[in-house]
Amino acid sequence: MNLKTKYITIISIIGLFLYSCSIRKYIPENERLYTGATIEIDADSTVQNLEDLKSELETVLRPEPNSKFLGVRPGLYFYYKNQKEKPGFINRWLFKQVGEKPVYQSDVETFEVEEILRNRLENNGFFYSTASSSFEEKEIEASATYNLKVPKPYTMASFQLDSMPLPIENDVKQVTNNAAFQETKRFDLSNMKLERQRIDSELKKKGYYNFNPDFFIFQADTNQYNNKRFDLFLKLKAEVPKKALVPYIIKQVNIYPNHDLQDSTRATPERFNEKNYIQDSLFFKPKYLDKFITLEEEEFYNPQTSKNTARRLSTIGAYKYVNIQYKEIDSALTDSLGALEANIFLSPLTKRALRTELQAVTKSNNFTGPNLALTYSNRNLFKGGETLNLSTNVGYETQFGSGENAGLSSLEVGLKGELIFPRVISPFNINDDFFEYSIPKTKTSLGVTFLNRSKLYSLLSGNALFGYVWNANRYITYELNPISVNYTSLSNTTEEFQEILDDNPFLQRSFDQQFISGLTFSFTYNGMVDAKDPNQFYVNSTLDVAGNSISLFGQEKNAGEPKEFLGLEYAQYAKADIDARFHLNFGKNREQTIATRLFAGYGLAYGNSDVIPFVKQYFSGGPYSVRAFRIRSLGPGTYDEDADPDSDGTFFDQTGNIRLEANIEYRFPIFSFFKGAVFADAGNVWNSVANPTFEDEDGTAPDKFTSNFINELGMGAGFGLRVDVQGFVIRFDLAAPFHDPSLPEGQRWDFKADEPVLNFAIGYSF
Repeated sequence: MNLKTKYITIISIIGLFLYSCSIRKYIPENERLYTGATIEIDADSTVQNLEDLKSELETVLRPEPNSKFLGVRPGLYFYYKNQKEKPGFINRWLFKQVGEKPVYQSDVETFEVEEILRNRLENNGFFYSTASSSFEEKEIEASATYNLKVPKPYTMASFQLDSMPLPIENDVKQVTNNAAFQETKRFDLSNMKLERQRIDSELKKKGYYNFNPDFFIFQADTNQYNNKRFDLFLKLKAEVPKKALVPYIIKQVNIYPNHDLQDSTRATPERFNEKNYIQDSLFFKPKYLDKFITLEEEEFYNPQTSKNTARRLSTIGAYKYVNIQYKEIDSALTDSLGALEANIFLSPLTKRALRTELQAVTKSNNFTGPNLALTYSNRNLFKGGETLNLSTNVGYETQFGSGENAGLSSLEVGLKGELIFPRVISPFNINDDFFEYSIPKTKTSLGVTFLNRSKLYSLLSGNALFGYVWNANRYITYELNPISVNYTSLSNTTEEFQEILDDNPFLQRSFDQQFISGLTFSFTYNGMVDAKDPNQFYVNSTLDVAGNSISLFGQEKNAGEPKEFLGLEYAQYAKADIDARFHLNFGKNREQTIATRLFAGYGLAYGNSDVIPFVKQYFSGGPYSVRAFRIRSLGPGTYDEDADPDSDGTFFDQTGNIRLEANIEYRFPIFSFFKGAVFADAGNVWNSVANPTFEDEDGTAPDKFTSNFINELGMGAGFGLRVDVQGFVIRFDLAAPFHDPSLPEGQRWDFKADEPVLNFAIGYSF
């Protein structure tokens, strides 16, 4: 052991000793800290899976001792510190985060635990087991040991169904053919409870509206055997209601498309597709609403069908509440069948709505300014659940400071119209039954944006989209846009910006291709919808292909030059990326999270293009990326804008056709709706084909992607504050780089804590 290791060991021992002393003085006289319990099992030789049994028994040990971290109990320590008359702010805060009330030996009721252990063993078929306990006591600590004697378990000889009245007997027989009970299977009470619930669930699907799993009882008979075997019988309890023993069919389906909770009037029903649509005046056309309703007359009641109907109706976007109620038709009840009336009450959202958003935008490139967005919505526009959204946004940014960047400003004005149909609109027929979980929505939109960057250029862009979005299940969403058109027009370029384009043909080409026509497809798996799940996973993958179909109509104006469509040069490229995230939630109420993210994207220009259009390229850096670098300033590769004699620092959005990023963040509560975070980010963008403009004097291409990409990642770390009010998050992140790829090798690893970047954003970064 070297001298340094010895010192570390000595210091660690001293630290633990001091900690023990600080805890010791708080422990009351004649008390010992409870450190936990162990189970010792003396089992019969026939007992199998002993370790699994032991693990199950350990879950009932009570109480749980104070938690440990690296051999110490910080929760207990800060509890004691907080008992002082003036504990101080830091101790109070740490106690709230990790503090734990001490658990003493006197808190352990061993006789109660012994009883619970015997009961759990009997539930697993180990009848006539015995349990005893003892304490192992030290100076300030005590632990418990439970000794269990486990005999041979009782095993099943046969499983039989007791006689029941018809028709339920036949249905129960059919369901129990797939029962989990097998001969020689050990007695297990928990399995019996699960089996009752399974049978009840299957009976509900067969129409047994009034049945309950508690109507069943399992009985074990050992009288026929003397070797710990038993016959298991499934019976109905006495005095089960008659109406619980017959299936129910739906005799009538009534839909109220414009239900007012305060209005009990009943209008004359309109009969459509064997359903009654009841509305005072035409609010929702039955032919469109009917597709969302899976309940059918003369079919057996099925709670799953009811849930499917409620879910599908909720996705329309026109209703605030969906309430499905069943009413028994007592006069139709017989010895073998019952009848129900299904009433679907739909409460509409407000038809027209106006939403205003005012954002104070502060970017990490020193640009700051307000952004105003207005959105007008008109729901159920054509009485078929359609939603019209008209939105406009105005944003102004300016860059404060001195030098060449002072006075730069950006003005953006946008208009967008979006019409959403809650059904498939297609030139060919698509069977709605193909989409079991939800009916796809058809989305159409038109938009135009004007961007003016002072001292640089103006950019007019328009876009049109036609596509579909649908949920395959609770977690998976697909979006397909077979028509996606973008048009951009660069104008009012200043002499300074024109010089940039003249010196950088690569950048010039990315602006030349004004017309983009193609399709996009995305797949999303969102496990974040399970808010209580400690392990949450999310992945989004997108494919963007442009120019293939339009190339059939393209014309070559001049030999050797790109083709044009309607007089406009069009782009051809394929672009694919994936965004994967994992959240580990832990701590009290799972308020602490370790969030991770990986992003990878690649774009390939081909055919009519030798570079991807500027608006489709990747960038790195900024509040949703690598936060230690200002927005769009990282890369490409090892490119250094400050060292580029052709760059004046006023414009360059540093982009590429390859992007890799990784992020990790620890999130924790501070107080009320204030939350904190500590994070680290890494990433960069590259070009698969080198931009000649970036070439160094020795001819190397700093922007080109190579096998050395790991050493070209920009890396940074920092901490942040979040104001989280019911899901609306305002985020402040302060980060500094510790690996800058733009610097020469050997100088890149340098934590520049004195050069932090402040990021302001709305919402979490990932």
